[in-house]
Amino acid sequence: MANRTIRIANAGGYWGDDPEAIGRALGVEGVDYIVSDYLSEITLVIMERARRRDPKGGYALDFVPQFRRCLKELKEKKVRLIVNAGGVNPQGCRDAIVQVCAEMGVAMKVATISGDNIMERLSEFRHCGVSLDHLDTGRPFSEIADRVLSAHAYLGAQPIAHALRQGAEIVITGRVTDAALTLGPLIAEFGWRLDDWDRLGAGMVAGHLLECSAQATGGNYTDWQELGTLVGMGYPLVDVEESGAFIVTKPPGSNGVVNRKTVIEQLLYEIGDPRQYLSPDVTTDFTTIELTETGPNQVRISGIKGSPPPSTLKVGLVYPEGFRAIGTVLLSGPEVLKKGRALAELIWNSVGESFQEQRTDFLGYSACWGQAAPAVEPNEILLRLAVRDEDRMKVEHFSTRLLTCLLKGPPGLGVYGGRPSVEEALAFWPALVPASAVPAQIEISSTGGVTEVIAFPSQSVATVELRKRAEEPRAEAVARTEGGATCRVRLREVAYGRSGDKGDLCNIGIAARSPRIFENLRRLLTPAKVKAYFGDVILGEVERYELPNLLAFNFICHQALGGGGTRSLRVDHQGKTMAQGLLNMEIEIDAPAFATVSKEKR
Repeated sequence: MANRTIRIANAGGYWGDDPEAIGRALGVEGVDYIVSDYLSEITLVIMERARRRDPKGGYALDFVPQFRRCLKELKEKKVRLIVNAGGVNPQGCRDAIVQVCAEMGVAMKVATISGDNIMERLSEFRHCGVSLDHLDTGRPFSEIADRVLSAHAYLGAQPIAHALRQGAEIVITGRVTDAALTLGPLIAEFGWRLDDWDRLGAGMVAGHLLECSAQATGGNYTDWQELGTLVGMGYPLVDVEESGAFIVTKPPGSNGVVNRKTVIEQLLYEIGDPRQYLSPDVTTDFTTIELTETGPNQVRISGIKGSPPPSTLKVGLVYPEGFRAIGTVLLSGPEVLKKGRALAELIWNSVGESFQEQRTDFLGYSACWGQAAPAVEPNEILLRLAVRDEDRMKVEHFSTRLLTCLLKGPPGLGVYGGRPSVEEALAFWPALVPASAVPAQIEISSTGGVTEVIAFPSQSVATVELRKRAEEPRAEAVARTEGGATCRVRLREVAYGRSGDKGDLCNIGIAARSPRIFENLRRLLTPAKVKAYFGDVILGEVERYELPNLLAFNFICHQALGGGGTRSLRVDHQGKTMAQGLLNMEIEIDAPAFATVSKEKR
């Protein structure tokens, strides 16, 4: 059919997202598929904890009641549903869904994608020479080899596509790449070749824009005041053509906005080298993306270039790294910071222990950005004390002593949260394994049980080794205009951005509001300046990548999240506030360039 398009609707970007989102997506005209993303590196750790407590657990339990409410409408409208709610136990999630179908008398073909769990194969990989060393730091795997609790490879879209071709109406996966949920149905519907790199790259970008629910439609938007209200924000839709070009939009009548800025912010979210965005299916070059606002709440994406994927898959391993406890105490003014420091001194003295890690933070003052935070005198703060140590007894001692000093402390103090609980600190370890050695397993089930089991290669085409990244061209200093007129502004006045996490790495994407501002920021916003601005919040190096097509930069900040995830003691352990911190930086910018913002602002 000429000009055929496939409409895919998002219905969630994390475990705990809006439980009515699938139902709302079903109300949008012309939807062919609904995708919902439940997983993150932290979520997998939480699900692994649940599975250890109960072998039948380890998946997104709240997906099941949401599915129950929508089952009959899904069947009637013939809309297919793809979710990674299976977590570390996709078969357990499948069994719960099949039971719902049987109870409601609705026959549905349910597919599960597994094979990502390689825990029992770690010794096999090491015997074959796979190092499993830490992907970001190079730390040897031997440091944690005897402590690993789980290991899951990131599978791709091809098994999802195959399950859909076999007639699956619901696909439940374990750990796959987030964008695979969208790329899978596009491969199945359009029959894209497995080496059609540009179209596969386009599908990957579509999936990246859908994977975080409202972040493409006004959620976490730098210019959020433009929205008027945050109530009733629609989740994104993509209308994808067989060529790979697509429109990003949102449901008619919903609030929020889709424009160049909201789309660019999401494109920059949690990426690395934009010229080599890696997945099991394709390597995508984000610097080739072309954006055009084609109408109200419509942005057309085209021009995307792809190339073969790497010959490896990313693996996320979880291992224990001691125990941690975090407690808070409420303090009110006047001189609330002096009170907080005095009470912290009193409590730490009472605890009388030294720990492998400990932190004192003042929530409401400078807990997220460190030295980059502006000096203020808040009226109230939460004093937050946190510890981590291999010795559980020491952490237990901290927990019992935290609240023993309250009647000895300064005035205006209140109990908040009670005695802190002691929990195992589970850490995340990224590594690589050969893709050819990790086949996916597809199980097609119905109310009558498993009907078909298929072993499916995780990659069905020849791959290439990751190419060494070309040296970043050195940015030339931008000549100042005659007379050297400058003005001092906050970065947010001339740019917008978004940040996120990958383990202990934080990425900060910053986009200029005009081409002339972009050229100025090439000179002004150097990696060294970003690192110095945040001080000891960023302990490692900062890398900068350029995306001239988006007038944007991507900063990769190493050792910026206190170990990341459920191991970290930091308040913002996922780096979600870092972009707002950087946008608060004052810069000395060329006055004529600043003048272009009001004229060229998009």
